[in-house]
Amino acid sequence: MPSHALSPKQYVKVLSNSRTNKLESRYTSEMMIGINKNLMIHAAATLSDMYTEGHRWESVRLYSKYRMYTKDGMFSHFRLASFAELAHSNNKPKYEELSLDGDQSGVQFGFIATQLLHKLAISSTISVIESLQESRRDPNYYPVYPYQAINYSLSAGYLVAPKTYTSYDQTNFNIYLEVLAQNSLDRKLHFIDLAPALQLIFNSSSKLNLGYRFQVAGNMNRMSNSSFLLSYEWVFLNAFK
Repeated sequence: MPSHALSPKQYVKVLSNSRTNKLESRYTSEMMIGINKNLMIHAAATLSDMYTEGHRWESVRLYSKYRMYTKDGMFSHFRLASFAELAHSNNKPKYEELSLDGDQSGVQFGFIATQLLHKLAISSTISVIESLQESRRDPNYYPVYPYQAINYSLSAGYLVAPKTYTSYDQTNFNIYLEVLAQNSLDRKLHFIDLAPALQLIFNSSSKLNLGYRFQVAGNMNRMSNSSFLLSYEWVFLNAFK
């Protein structure tokens, strides 16, 4: 996020529930704030029908990221950042995958490393996620679902168009591929997903993303092994001093 910028984002996730075969959706509204060149904060709320018959308010979460290291070069740069996330959800655990996107209450912290090489961007993330289930406070309760896990991902994005820049008004077209994985620390459970995506950037100030995510390996009981994601994001530069 640029310093002193505001960026609202709206996205929807659609999947077919593996238990009910019902088509379900989650709508997320998010506000991102660039406090300064190193610190950014997100606040988000979700609405979904993934755990109920109809759509209802589901969760809220806070996310912050701090840029720890930067190395800039000609047509390249390297970034290293740390992040932390806190989420509260009205949902009770039903699946073995740990997620703070609306599914569970919990905390997460980790690191992100990003390398830009001209038109190619490569990013790697590793984090620890903890579910704050109510049963954790009961010493006589045997947990049915995992409490702790490690998330890790590797992604690559490539600028397809324009071939050469002549104006900030040009539309950018990017293609992405991401590998996302999770390993439970208190159970022998895991999954590995692939997520190809397309991105359009308009006037250097708004982004349209369309992605598909699917499992290629794993033994977790998940809500779904595949999903679609559509999002739109605006960036307002110098929104505050």
